[in-house]
Amino acid sequence: MSLNKESEIQRLVHVISNAVAEQRLPPGTRLVEGELVTRLKANRNHVRSALKRLELNRIVTIVPNKGASISQPSVEEAREVFTARSIVERGIIETLSEKCRQMDIAILKKQLKTELEAIKRNKRGQIIKESGEFHLLLARLAGNSVLTDMLQNLITRSSLIISLYQIEAVDLCGCNDHKDIVDALEQNDVSAAVQCMKIHLKEIESHLNLDFWENKKVDMEKVFEDS
Repeated sequence: MSLNKESEIQRLVHVISNAVAEQRLPPGTRLVEGELVTRLKANRNHVRSALKRLELNRIVTIVPNKGASISQPSVEEAREVFTARSIVERGIIETLSEKCRQMDIAILKKQLKTELEAIKRNKRGQIIKESGEFHLLLARLAGNSVLTDMLQNLITRSSLIISLYQIEAVDLCGCNDHKDIVDALEQNDVSAAVQCMKIHLKEIESHLNLDFWENKKVDMEKVFEDS
């Protein structure tokens, strides 16, 4: 595969993944190849390849004779994604803490300010984007590209899960939690930073209505009593 083709496919994967992560493409959205070709100014074969990669990452579902759509994660998958995030983000913090410089803390604090500004403007899309950027920034500063790639995928899948199962419109990735993580890193308190991240992710998960869907029982008589 040529470098130009690979670069273009990666661009398409990145654009679609970002739209999902920022909840601009909700679960179940149908992805029509022709429309993507036009809107993303892309080659149809490149679009098809990008969709197949996104399918491998569980972001897109492709059904023969029906086409592609944004995935709709199950409750079991939702729990597994947050468990995986907890493990990956713990590793990121532990790796970063071994090499964390004052410059890194300054970069993280700058990101906190950007998040706070988005919250003040009450721009939900921007808040989601900047919250995800904080987590990815931790990974990039840790200097492990594999962990960064893993986290990018998990954040995108988390956004799908939040779109499907969120109980109410609340800010799920709080700036205060992020500040606690940065403060712990600045104090070189690794265990506190890890614990803050663990609590933070559990807080996000607690706002999802997973228990209801996992244990749901349908009374068909009540469902159709007014029909």
